[in-house]
Amino acid sequence: DQEARADIIIKKDHDGNPVKLGWITLPSFYADMDSHKKSTTKDVLALLKRLKKEKIGGLVIDLRRNGGGSLEEAIALTGLFFKSGPVVQTKGANERVVISTDPDPGIAYDGPLVVLTSRQSASASEIFAAALQDYGRAVIVGDKSTFGKGTVQTILEIGRFTSLLGTRSQDDGALKLTIQKFYRVAGGSTQLHGVASDIVLPTLTDLPEFGESALKNALPYDEVPPAKYTKWSDSHSLFADELKARSAARAAADPEFHYVMEDLERLRKKLDENRISLNEDVRRQEVDEQKARKEARSKERLARHEEEPSIYRVTLETIDAPKLELIMYPGKIAEAKSKGGMKVAPEAAPDADDDLDADSALGDGDDSKAAAIDPERDETLNILSDLVQLSAGPKTASTAR
Repeated sequence: DQEARADIIIKKDHDGNPVKLGWITLPSFYADMDSHKKSTTKDVLALLKRLKKEKIGGLVIDLRRNGGGSLEEAIALTGLFFKSGPVVQTKGANERVVISTDPDPGIAYDGPLVVLTSRQSASASEIFAAALQDYGRAVIVGDKSTFGKGTVQTILEIGRFTSLLGTRSQDDGALKLTIQKFYRVAGGSTQLHGVASDIVLPTLTDLPEFGESALKNALPYDEVPPAKYTKWSDSHSLFADELKARSAARAAADPEFHYVMEDLERLRKKLDENRISLNEDVRRQEVDEQKARKEARSKERLARHEEEPSIYRVTLETIDAPKLELIMYPGKIAEAKSKGGMKVAPEAAPDADDDLDADSALGDGDDSKAAAIDPERDETLNILSDLVQLSAGPKTASTAR
């Protein structure tokens, strides 16, 4: 399912008080080019209206698996979160810089905002995240950086040229040509560098082998003059230093992030060795070690008594429904643990994910209705909760920036 969807999450904040947060998952920047009826921006705007009706205190935009899409939708969606201004710059072979601007002075949502990214966030996702970061509108959380695809391509049908020779055929094929590069409003390109996170969380997707910089003959990073724009953070603090310090302390004490780091170290070793043993005894030993590791982690998880949030799902079909579907509630993960049916997000420890077969673990791509272990999601909610709390209170010398 590639449509935007939302969740309403009720959890406890830094001081133990209940806080209501919104979460919008955006798989791609989609648009119906023919009928102009399907639009990422229209769908997100509709979801935002319901979330605002539910009086959320803050919002997360999840772009972790968003590989891009429509440039026009990325520009329009960015404009929902600040007043009109430049969103992205492009430059082609003629060296002329073109600034694309959001013309709508309206703001659909002006509350605390976090954008969650990963190495899989690319192209249009990077334009969206980069603009909100440059404006100081949102805190960027996730992998060290996004994919780093800052180029524009076009499709050139070879038949356009072979027809001059009278030999045009549908089998002539096509060429994909790079014609432009993207640049942030601050001037830097998203090419190779991507969008660096303000707060980095440990994940298994954060590998240097994955991204534009790992590809052969990738175009280099460069810069253009910055566009003229007014930073949102000039009048609204993001409390970046305080958020980063709080998050680092939680992550250091979180057993799930410890699992991720352990698995990342093993994965790093496998990639460096670049070989797999075909010796049966060695393979059996590896299987036994993996089984023992999974069993140990399962016991550790069962021993924990953490309170889950209440999560209500909002889809485009249920956006006006008086009663929303409850997909998570305090005690649901404990129930799943006791039945052996909990799911682990792809970014979390893969050994736990192996407890399930691929079909049951991944389902139809929407595994969030089941009890899931996703430390990155949980910590992102903690960061947003902190941002909501800090934004509501007086700025002090230790938190204001």
